[in-house]
Amino acid sequence: MPHTPAPSPDQITQATTTLAQVKHYLRTDPAAGDILPLLAPLLDEDTGMPILLGDVLRSAARLVAQQAPQPLTDETRRIIEGLREAAQDLTDWHILHWDVERLGNLPFDSPHPPAHRQ
Repeated sequence: MPHTPAPSPDQITQATTTLAQVKHYLRTDPAAGDILPLLAPLLDEDTGMPILLGDVLRSAARLVAQQAPQPLTDETRRIIEGLREAAQDLTDWHILHWDVERLGNLPFDSPHPPAHRQ
């Protein structure tokens, strides 16, 4: 298996910063047609965030299980199980890519003024 260099904490921070930027942008009430190009890669069925984050958590659980002192403590088992459950929950959300695809087929009206938020 080829060596894959570890991403730096700064690279991970940049990824989460970009997601935060998307979140803040969506709160500005852009036109629905403008958000679809952002949602498509985020929710891609093969490379989107649910799949990637699920794989990250699943791999982390495997590594903890392999490298933790044996026998595993109850606390370590709970942590591993929590990582695995979260990974499955996230991976299940990959189906959202179909919703984004269907949204792309809808005719959206021109943007309306945003509703007043309280």
